[in-house]
Amino acid sequence: MNVAIAAYGAGNVRSVELALQRLGAETELVHEPEPLLTADLAVLPGVGSAGTAMAGLRGRGLDEALRERAAAGNPILGICLGLQLALDESEEDGGIAGLGLVPGRAVRLREGRIPRIGWAVVEPGGDAYWFAHSYAADSSATTATSEGIAAIVESGPFLGVQFHPEKSGAAGCRFLKRYLERCLSRV
Repeated sequence: MNVAIAAYGAGNVRSVELALQRLGAETELVHEPEPLLTADLAVLPGVGSAGTAMAGLRGRGLDEALRERAAAGNPILGICLGLQLALDESEEDGGIAGLGLVPGRAVRLREGRIPRIGWAVVEPGGDAYWFAHSYAADSSATTATSEGIAAIVESGPFLGVQFHPEKSGAAGCRFLKRYLERCLSRV
C-alpha cells in the first residue's frame, strides 16, 4: 500500500512514517499536492499549533489537495492535530478555518488535566492509547470517546483520531493495521 504523509511543518511525521513502514506500507513524505491525490492513503499527522499548521498546508497547496481527495472519496487518516485541522474550524490561535472535511470545531479543553497527556481508554473497544492535546473535536461525526472527549471522528472517507497510534504500543499498532487493511479492501 502506498501512503502519502503530508509534510507541512508539523511534528510527529517521522514517528508516523516508521509506524506505517513497520506494517509494510510504502510511505512518502509529501510537500506537494500530486502525491496526496494519487496515493492509496493520505495521512495528515500533526503536533503543534493549528494556525501554523493550516498556513503550512495552504502554502504548499496541500489543503486543496486534501479537499479534492476527500471529495473523490479517497481515504484520509488524521492524527491528533490532523483530526482537528480536518474540522470546519478551531478555537486555537484566536480562531481559524479548518479544512472542512468533517463537521464541527476544535475546542479548548476546559476541565481535567490540560494539556491532556498520557494513556487513556477509548470506548467502545476498551484499548488504551497515548494522548497529548489541549484541544479536542466537538463533532456530530464522533464515533468513539475517551473520558468523555472525542477520540475518533469519522465522516465519509476521513477517519481522525485524537490519540497517537504511532506512540501507543501494541494497541496503536493493531489500530493502524486494521485501518490499513480496511483501506486495502477498497483498492
